[in-house]
Amino acid sequence: MCGIAGIAELGSGALADAGLLRRMCDAIEHRGPDDFGHLVDGGVGLGMRRLSIIDLAGGHQPLANEDETVWMVFNGEIYNFRELRRDLQARGHEFRTATDGEVVMHLWEDHGTDFPRFLSGMFSIALYDTRQRRLVLIRDRLGIKPLFYALNGERLVFGSEIKSLLASHRVARELDVDALGQFLAWEYVPGAQTLFQGIRKLRPGELLDLDLKTGQASTRLWWDIPLPGTNGFAKGLPQTEDEWAEAVQGKLSQCVASHLVSDVPLGAFLSGGVDSSLVVAAMGDARTFSIGFDDPTYNELPWARQVADHLGVRHLDEVIRPDIVELFDHLMQFMEDPIGDFSIFPTYLVSRLARQHVTVVLSGDGGDELFGGYETYVAQQTARSWGRIPSAIRKHVLEPVIRNWQPSPQKKGLVNKAKRFVEGLGHAPQLAHTRWRLFVGEAMQRELFSGEALAQMKVPVGDHVVRLLDGAGRRDDLDRQLYVDVKSYLCDNILTKVDRMSMACSLEARVPYLDHEMVELAFQMPSRLKVAAGRTKVLLKRVAARHVPSACVYRRKEGFSIPLKHWLNGAFRPLVEELLAPERLAHEGIFNAAAVARLKQEHATGEANHSHILWTMLVFQDWRRRWGV
Repeated sequence: MCGIAGIAELGSGALADAGLLRRMCDAIEHRGPDDFGHLVDGGVGLGMRRLSIIDLAGGHQPLANEDETVWMVFNGEIYNFRELRRDLQARGHEFRTATDGEVVMHLWEDHGTDFPRFLSGMFSIALYDTRQRRLVLIRDRLGIKPLFYALNGERLVFGSEIKSLLASHRVARELDVDALGQFLAWEYVPGAQTLFQGIRKLRPGELLDLDLKTGQASTRLWWDIPLPGTNGFAKGLPQTEDEWAEAVQGKLSQCVASHLVSDVPLGAFLSGGVDSSLVVAAMGDARTFSIGFDDPTYNELPWARQVADHLGVRHLDEVIRPDIVELFDHLMQFMEDPIGDFSIFPTYLVSRLARQHVTVVLSGDGGDELFGGYETYVAQQTARSWGRIPSAIRKHVLEPVIRNWQPSPQKKGLVNKAKRFVEGLGHAPQLAHTRWRLFVGEAMQRELFSGEALAQMKVPVGDHVVRLLDGAGRRDDLDRQLYVDVKSYLCDNILTKVDRMSMACSLEARVPYLDHEMVELAFQMPSRLKVAAGRTKVLLKRVAARHVPSACVYRRKEGFSIPLKHWLNGAFRPLVEELLAPERLAHEGIFNAAAVARLKQEHATGEANHSHILWTMLVFQDWRRRWGV
C-alpha cells in the first residue's frame, strides 16, 4: 500500500523537478511512512510513498523491467501476483524482487494496455514506457484505490490524493460550482468530477493513455460488470437456492484466503453485521476490532462481541468519547476530495484502534451493493405498492400527515423511516431507489443556492443516476439499481471513506467482497435471492446463519454511524454558527443565507432533522476555507 504522484511536462521542453516530486509525495506521507522513491527522466517524474506490506526489504519503488525501459509506481495489492510471476518467468521474464507490483511491467511488455485484465487486486498504477514515450494511468475495476489527475496542453499532474496535485503548484484552486450542486445533493461528487475545476478522478476500471510525443491523451473503460450469461457464466451457473448458497460461500472463502497474503500483522473490522461477520468467519484465526459510542442507539458493540465470542477470535473494542470538534479538524485534512458521510468518524476511530496492533485489515464493504443490503431497495419496492393507494388519499391525507410528524430523536425508528419514505417519493421516479439518498433535490437546490450559483449548475441533480441506469444494459430492475450503486455510491462514497480514513492511520484496508470474481458471480445471481418481500440480503443472510447466531444475522440493519443530529445542536453548534453565519454566506454569494438560517432554526428546535444538509454544508465551508478555494 502506498501513495503515488507524478508529472509529465508536455511540449514545452520543461524538465520534471525532483524537488517538486518530493513535495507532492511528502503531502501524502501518511499513506506510506516507510519509504520514499522517485524517478526523473526528462519531462517525466514518478514518485511514491510506501507502506511496506509485501517484500519489506526489496519492494522499493519505482520498479523497472530488466533493461529499465519500463518504470512503474503503484498503490495497492496484487493478490494473484505469485501465479502471474510463475507464468511470466516461464516466458523468460526476470524478476529482481519478491514484491507483488513487479509483475505489472512484464505484463505490459507482453500485453500492452490489455494487461490490467490479468490482475486480481486493488490498485492505482502509473506506468512509463521510455521506448514508446507513453505514460499510462490505470485504476482498479471497482475503484478501491483512488487516482486523481489534471491534464491540459502543458502537463499532466497526478496523485493518489488531490493534496499531491495542489502541492505541485501546477494546478489552480478554483471551485467547480456545478460539482458543488452534486455534492450537496448526494454528499459526494459522482463520476469523474471533483470540487476543483480541472482536477478529475480516474473512474473505476478506467485507463488513461498519454502519448508523450504528441501530448494526445485518451481514456477508456477496460472493465465493466458483465451482463447475465456472459463472461464465462453462460453455462454451469447454480440453479437452486442451495446451490447458490454453496457457490457464494465458496467464492467468499476463496476471496478472503487470497486477501490474507501479507508480510505484516493482519486483522479485520467486525461490526457484528452480516458482511463483516462472514469475512471474519472465513479468516479462521483472526484479530478483530470494533468501536462504539455511549449513546446506546448508536452502539453495536454487544453484537460484535457476540459474534467474536461465537467465532472464538481475538477481539478488541472501545467505547469512544472523542473531542469531536477537534477530531473534525483533524479529519478534514484528509478530505480535500470531501464526502458528507457521517461515518468518517467511526471509520477513522476503528482504523486508529486497529493500527495500534496490525498494519492490514479486512473489511466487509461491498456486501450491501452486491447482495441487496440497503433499505432503499425495499423502499423502491414499497413505492410500487404505495402507488396503488388512491391518489387523493396519498397526496391529501397520508403524505401531509407524515410530513408534519416531528422527527424522533432516535437513530431510526418508524416515524423517521416514514418521513424519509415520503420525502423520497417527492423526487423524480426515474431516480429509482436513489431517491431515498437524495437530500438536496432540484426544489431544495433552487431554495438553497443563490441565483448566481444556480446559473453555473448545468448538470441535473440525478444525471449520473439516469446515465448509469441506461448503461446498465440487459438486467432486471434490482440489478440495474445495484449496478448504479457499485458504479457510484460504492466507489465515490463508501470506498473513498474507507481509503481516506484507514490511510490517515497508515492502515491498509482490503475488501474481499470486491474481488472481481465475487462481483461477477453476484451479478449472475437471481434478484429474488437478494431482495424479496421486504427482506434484504436474503441469500447472504442464509449463508451467514451457518456461522454466527441467527439473532445477529436477522437483526435490524443499523449502519456505521454517529449521533450527529444531536451533536449539531451541541458540540458542533459554535462551528455551525461560524461557518454558516448569515453575513459570511451573503459575502461569499453561493448560498441563500435566509434559507440556511431556516434550516438551522428548524433543526435546533427539533421541528425537522436537517442534519444531512447542514453537515454537508459544514464540510464544504470548512473545505473551502482549508484549501483556499
